[in-house]
This record gives sequence, structure tokens and C-alpha cells, in this order.
Amino acid sequence: MIRARDLRVRLDGNLIVDGVDLDVASGEWVMVIGPNGAGKSTALRAIGGLLPFTGVVELDGRPIDTLHRRERAKTIATVNQTPTVPPGMRVLDYALLGRTPYIPPLGRESAADLAAVEEVLESLDVARFAGRRLETLSGGERQRVFLARALAQGAGILLLDEPTSALDIGHQQEVLELIDRLRAERGLTVLATMHDLSVAGEYAERMVLLAEGVVAAAGTAREVLTEENLAKHYRVRVRVIDGEHGPLVVPVRHR
Repeated sequence: MIRARDLRVRLDGNLIVDGVDLDVASGEWVMVIGPNGAGKSTALRAIGGLLPFTGVVELDGRPIDTLHRRERAKTIATVNQTPTVPPGMRVLDYALLGRTPYIPPLGRESAADLAAVEEVLESLDVARFAGRRLETLSGGERQRVFLARALAQGAGILLLDEPTSALDIGHQQEVLELIDRLRAERGLTVLATMHDLSVAGEYAERMVLLAEGVVAAAGTAREVLTEENLAKHYRVRVRVIDGEHGPLVVPVRHR
């Protein structure tokens, strides 16, 4: 569903992503990890068509630069790390933004658009908040609403930039379990960046480790999350323990 070849991105003249190759199969969940400044979010935004790049990015076999803006939005949905929400916006109105690709210019949402959004809000257990302002919700509730807007687009590819970064451990697990359930139920393809390595290893089917803008390692969580890789690219001393669903990364104090 996603194919990137020789992906390069420059920001303010600086090469941030340098020749990245990446594949995500239909229905797969791939996590992109790496130290701060590795280019994770930049690569994700380029793949989503939100930043200029050189190289090739294909979505379901079609080059992204050949897709009209509306067609692209029906194919791929992005949840940014800190989505911009206008003050006072209510949950239903925010989720309805996901239907923008289906609404004609100067038109209004149809009954079908409202029905699609209501179904998504119900599936994410936030329909009861439809009339509330987003700033009155908890972090976990807001994250569900951000996902609702993305799912309302009806896209088969979901890009998530640090989807749990502002959440406590309980809400982290809740949101990731929700994403995994939606992936199974709706046949979604998920590409996400993640800061917490143990959490990433628990949910990812495959991982890509970026360091200084290049792919330093790729494969299963057990292949990527090794003590050697983490010592080299994160400059940290850790112990990697084999867990039930994937490797668990435990920091070890220097003596």
C-alpha cells in the first residue's frame, strides 16, 4: 500500500531525510523509530504529501504526486502529533472535517456525510461528546476524536505521528489497542512514528529504525530492537528482554 524509494527531504536547505526506502503491505502496521532529529516525522509528512520531496512515493501503486488533493485525502489520512484545533470547536464539527474531500466547493455536508461521522464516533466511543468542545476533553478522549476525523475520511492508509506522546501509560495502551482493533475491523494499513520503544515493539508487525535521516535497521521488532542497535544509534545502555508480544527495552544505569 505504501512504497517509498530514495526518499529525500530538505528543510531550510538541510537534508533531513536521505534516501529512505520503505514498504508497508496492505493491512500491515509498521512503526518508524529513531532518536530525536532522525527524520521520523519529516519522512511521515512527506509520505502523506504534506512536504515536498524527491524520490518516489506510491500509494496503492499510484505515485502520490499524480493524485489530486481530494483523491489523495480519500486514500491516506494523517494524524499529526499536535493537531491544530480552532478554539471552541465541537467534537462533531471537528470530525466532520474528515468529510471535506467528499463535499463540493461551497457545498454542505450531506446526510451520508453525517451518517459516516456518527458511525465513526460511535465506533470510537466518543459519540456522547459530539456537542462538547474539544478543549473540555481529556487527552485520551481528544486522541480518539483526532482518530475519528481521520477515519471519517474513509482512507485505507493511516499515518500516525507519535499518537500517544501526550498520554499517560493507561491512555497509551487504550489508544493503541483501539488502533489495532480498527486496523483489523476496517482493513487499515498503518504507518506510525513512536517514541516509546517497548510500546512500539508490542504493536508493530515490522519496524524501521531511522538515524540521521537514513534507514539504520529494518525488520521485525526482535530484529531491530537489539542492545547493539540501540547503543549505537540512541547512545544508551539498555537491556532487551523478550516479552509476550515483543521485546521490552529497559534502561540500565551507568555505574
